Amino acid sequence: MKTREQFEPAAPLATPSASTSEKAAEMNAPALPPKDAPLKGVRSNLVQSIRAFHVHELHDAARELGQHFLYANLASAQTKQDVLEKIAQQFTFPAHFGKNFDALYDCMTDPLHKSGAQPGFIVVLEQIPATPKFDKEAREQLLDIFRDAADYWAERKVPFRCFYSFP
Repeated sequence: MKTREQFEPAAPLATPSASTSEKAAEMNAPALPPKDAPLKGVRSNLVQSIRAFHVHELHDAARELGQHFLYANLASAQTKQDVLEKIAQQFTFPAHFGKNFDALYDCMTDPLHKSGAQPGFIVVLEQIPATPKFDKEAREQLLDIFRDAADYWAERKVPFRCFYSFP
């Protein structure tokens, strides 16, 4: 079955002064999806629940958009230290990572910015723990780090989307 987009009218092919061969070339060229087609309707700098997406869809979107994909499964984490260690390991942070929220923010921003132009980021934090040693306040602090990183990249006009889930 065809999607709605396949039935929408196409843009004009060429100006009246274009040659027949130019018109033919335009007609045979594949239609290019909009730049953010895989994440259509999702702001470019945000932190939100993953509910509307599957991890593999976000991974595919990052690949299609040419953006970095950072994934951390935190299901076995119980404490703030566990969470930071798992993120550091799965995001492949440098060995000198300080394993605190300030260091997490630093790793998500400044060194990446200094390494050159960035294409964008899709970050997934799956199964953020809800334990007595990683309570609601700790979860909000963690998400605030990623909100601050989204703001940092927004100022530099670099897409940064973070998706998260709880158990």
